[in-house]
Amino acid sequence: MFIQTLITEPIYFFRIVVIVIFSITLHELAHGWAAMSQGDNTPQQTGHLTLNPVVHMGKESLIFLCLMGIAWGQMPVNPSKFRSGKLGNILVSAAGPLSNLALGTLFILVLKLLSNLSLLGLFSVEFLYLAARINLALFLFNLLPIPPLDGFHIFSEIFPQLKPLQYTQFGLFGMMLLFIIPGFGRGISSIADLLIRSGLSM
Repeated sequence: MFIQTLITEPIYFFRIVVIVIFSITLHELAHGWAAMSQGDNTPQQTGHLTLNPVVHMGKESLIFLCLMGIAWGQMPVNPSKFRSGKLGNILVSAAGPLSNLALGTLFILVLKLLSNLSLLGLFSVEFLYLAARINLALFLFNLLPIPPLDGFHIFSEIFPQLKPLQYTQFGLFGMMLLFIIPGFGRGISSIADLLIRSGLSM
């Protein structure tokens, strides 16, 4: 389990925990800000326009992150309040993954600037690379068209015939299948590595 990393590689453990908490918090805030821009004040009414990760992730997610290396977040929104229903849902759903893409790009830019410097401690070149990798992996993962991921909400607006799948066991089955497939997580990380190398070589 991931918690074993705390004993074998404590710095690596805390780097991942810090990066994931920071990234998911901004991911959920991006959903909230996009919803507010579309006329839905639900995020504000429920107290979710905050940087407090416990509000966005919940204690269960934080515990799972430390134990298993798996985490999730939630931003309450009300699509019926969006000024433009279909477009609003696409924009709000896309805001989260795009925030991770923006963070990944930012970390790559900083990494490119500092790659020739010798940095010590938690915020090292290795930390920046890991932050870019995790955010790009979150971007790619969340775009998968499987409920309840953001990608499903985006694609189901473009292809309405997919919407009924949201109310079936398809999402649960799909998510379980992803975690069972050997090398799936490694494949996402490899694509993220490729994107980072491409960014650094530009």
